[in-house]
Amino acid sequence: MNARAISLFVLMFSALSATSVLPAASQEFGVGAMDRGSKIPYQGGEAIFKGVCQGCHMPDAKGVVGAGAYPALAHNPKLEIAGYAIAVVVNGSKAMPALGPMMTDQQIADVVNYIRGNFSNSYKDKVAPADVKSARP
Repeated sequence: MNARAISLFVLMFSALSATSVLPAASQEFGVGAMDRGSKIPYQGGEAIFKGVCQGCHMPDAKGVVGAGAYPALAHNPKLEIAGYAIAVVVNGSKAMPALGPMMTDQQIADVVNYIRGNFSNSYKDKVAPADVKSARP
């Protein structure tokens, strides 16, 4: 491949990658949103899980290993301690980004409660926005 062909390929690839082909909901909170300091628009635990979490943890919350390792949230004994789940969402962990700057205390409480009460998790104690606030740096 000559230099002109390589340049054309790079130019075409750049143009294609700049064009969003994501569904409308993903465009609101897409890959670049974290760089822009955007707030996550979803409200309610289920909506936040579907709009933000399931892309990595899968719709059934069983996680996946492939290009990366995304842990299962289903049947996850670590979620028994609500503070653990709050800390991971707020501060991130390993490949998971810190979502605290992009979510309100209510949103974090809602998604943590949703995950801890679904996907074969049945932890009854509920997280309140005040719990999230005290976990923030």
